[in-house]
Amino acid sequence: MSTISCEEPGEAPLRRQPTQRRSARRVERMLDACADLLDEIGYDALSTTRIAERAGVAIGSVYQFFPDKRALTQAVTRRHVEGFVSRIGRRFLLEDYAGWWDAVDAIIDEYVEMHRTVPGFRSLHFGDVVDLNLLDPGSENNTVIAGRLRGLLLQEYGLADSEEFDLAILVAVEAGDAVLKLAFRRDPNGAPEIVAEAKRLIRGYLNRQFARVSA
Repeated sequence: MSTISCEEPGEAPLRRQPTQRRSARRVERMLDACADLLDEIGYDALSTTRIAERAGVAIGSVYQFFPDKRALTQAVTRRHVEGFVSRIGRRFLLEDYAGWWDAVDAIIDEYVEMHRTVPGFRSLHFGDVVDLNLLDPGSENNTVIAGRLRGLLLQEYGLADSEEFDLAILVAVEAGDAVLKLAFRRDPNGAPEIVAEAKRLIRGYLNRQFARVSA
């Protein structure tokens, strides 16, 4: 069994990094346009031409930084991941939790909030509708996410690191992802009763696994 990596996802999809503030703002407009269009028309109908038109840039500007729509979508997904982890980290700093179980609830709450409010998030989640390896060619998307959340939990709660802990976090992420997708299929805002069940399921599972690992 391989240990989950908590490293940053693989190489960024940008052909080159913007070196000036104006270029960086232009790239952000492209990503905003891509995210909005994903929600409006879906990935199959998405094109670099439509993204350029929505962003108000020349098509050549798109190709200057991104080779195709997949690379743009990959960049949007990476932005989602960084935003998700950053928002969770900020909550961990500002809020007091009785233990890891309340932190898990906060992670789920943040996922639900981003699903409701962040353009492109509901269409991509973390990219699995486009490519299971969108974030990192060597790891499935949820494995990358599990690694990032694992790092946060280890840092905040001093849980014992082990391959068993890695596996428990990965299974919890996969299970939570599946149940929360069900919640949003039932209700565009996330059926609250199913979100509550997701929290109970993950807390119960992790409680049993952490107790077994610590025994």
